[in-house]
Amino acid sequence: DTRSLCINVIDKLIELHQVDVKAAGLDSLGKGDGYVARQINGWSDRYLKAKTDDATDFQTVMDWLKANMPEDVGQCLIHNDFRLDNVVLETQNPLNVIGVLDWEMATIGDPLMDLGNSLAYWVQADDEPQFQMMRRQPTHLAGMLTRDEVVAYYLEKTGRSLDSFVFYEVYGLFRLAVIIQQIYYRYYHGQTQDKRFAGFAHAARYLETRCLRLIKGEG
Repeated sequence: DTRSLCINVIDKLIELHQVDVKAAGLDSLGKGDGYVARQINGWSDRYLKAKTDDATDFQTVMDWLKANMPEDVGQCLIHNDFRLDNVVLETQNPLNVIGVLDWEMATIGDPLMDLGNSLAYWVQADDEPQFQMMRRQPTHLAGMLTRDEVVAYYLEKTGRSLDSFVFYEVYGLFRLAVIIQQIYYRYYHGQTQDKRFAGFAHAARYLETRCLRLIKGEG
């Protein structure tokens, strides 16, 4: 059952990426080619603006991303926050996905960047304790695909080929770190008193470590 749900969720992302945006009247959402570059430059700028005195600098990661940007593999409708905890399941058949929530970041862009975003949240059973502490969805359960299996399944179903997914995985983790750092920035400057955010600087620092390991080929 877990595997069936996992596949059904991934299939919805694939289905989303195959939407005819022009026929759906959504082509005005996009800004054209150059999506990858806009994302890397944009999220790098956001990190620098959200950096606090106790934050890691992420400079090596940002430099690597800018130096290794691939061309856009395509332009399609992307969700930009597609996760297991953003899908709606059918009451009578909870393995069936009947809806997707949180569309505020949806746009026209590169599908592999969208997949990279999703996998940043995909904490699997054999990940180290620091990453397990950040898990907010049941991707660690027996039957769930691993991140590598998700990528392989996606590529097979979409007919795409790719030598390495590392760039997109590093991008997804970096983007998540920026989001975490932006939240921590508000806490650091007293704009929110929510104590849950007190450790977010440590979380961002851990994500930098994961990025650096991937860049070095250490997984």
